[in-house]
Amino acid sequence: MFAAERRQLILEMVRANGAVSLRELARVVQTSEVTVRRDVRALEAEGLLDRRHGGAVLPGGFTRESGFPQKSHLATAEKTAIADLAASLVEEGEAVVVGAGTTTQELARRLARIPGLTVVTNSLLVAQALAHANRVEVVMTGGTLRGSNYALVGSGAEQSLQGLRVTRAFLSGSGLTAERGLSTSNMLSASVDRALVQAAAEVVVLADHTKLGTDTMFQTVPTDLISRLVTNEPPAQDERAATELQALADQGVRVSVAGGVASGVAGGSGGSAGGDSGGPPGARSRRDVPLPGQRRTHGPSGPGSPSGGTGGAQPLRSAPPLAQQEPGERARVADMRRR
Repeated sequence: MFAAERRQLILEMVRANGAVSLRELARVVQTSEVTVRRDVRALEAEGLLDRRHGGAVLPGGFTRESGFPQKSHLATAEKTAIADLAASLVEEGEAVVVGAGTTTQELARRLARIPGLTVVTNSLLVAQALAHANRVEVVMTGGTLRGSNYALVGSGAEQSLQGLRVTRAFLSGSGLTAERGLSTSNMLSASVDRALVQAAAEVVVLADHTKLGTDTMFQTVPTDLISRLVTNEPPAQDERAATELQALADQGVRVSVAGGVASGVAGGSGGSAGGDSGGPPGARSRRDVPLPGQRRTHGPSGPGSPSGGTGGAQPLRSAPPLAQQEPGERARVADMRRR
């Protein structure tokens, strides 16, 4: 297949699905991922699509939603790490809401091991992941099935959530920015997600780095309602994601980074409540470790301080026990004691 034919087919796949992984593109055009990556780079230079980590999406700030088969192949390792970290936030006996999405599906597989949970969801995939968990109660919303992401939407789903109150909601989406918060490309999905947010005391957003800085049509959770973001550490070359991560933290979102130096956030504004150790949801928070790309500075016990490293006063050393001293030294000490 000639390069022009490959690129035309790649472009048609991205336009049809919204987002496609490099692996899937390579399979369809029957070539290597290296060649596909080169084709995607050429198409991006022409403004026909945008590159993302591990795939390609429609160009522009607003992207359309891709179907479940395409999403399930994007950033799979990142989603697994995010799900592991998010599951650690859940305790036995809690009641939680889990929205639709491939990342929340990964979370549900881990929640199956936590006894005494009640999980409310509008996702058939989440319910399926928990179907054989004997110690987890699953409550499905009503609604109309949306086949592209196997989620229940519409007025039936929203009405079934009225009067519900749970500890926290775990939600995903198509994009996340500090300016607008979490967003999605489908109006019906956005409406149900807003109802899920209203049912929870705390909102936890699960989003891998490919969604950071991406804005889509319908806002689901404004930034000031996001209690915590669980994400993965962006690659060093992804400056947009790192910048967006910092902006979200500056607006008070507690950021937990799976597998990175920024995993775990503690403390509120000025060191008050609102960090991992507790505090009101949405309280302004700070990091207790550097963001990706930032350098640590040495604290009081680091190099150049009195208690460690070089350049400080050396601690006094005690004399060796009497039995370990030389014979002449022992005699002199004994003579001094007799005096």
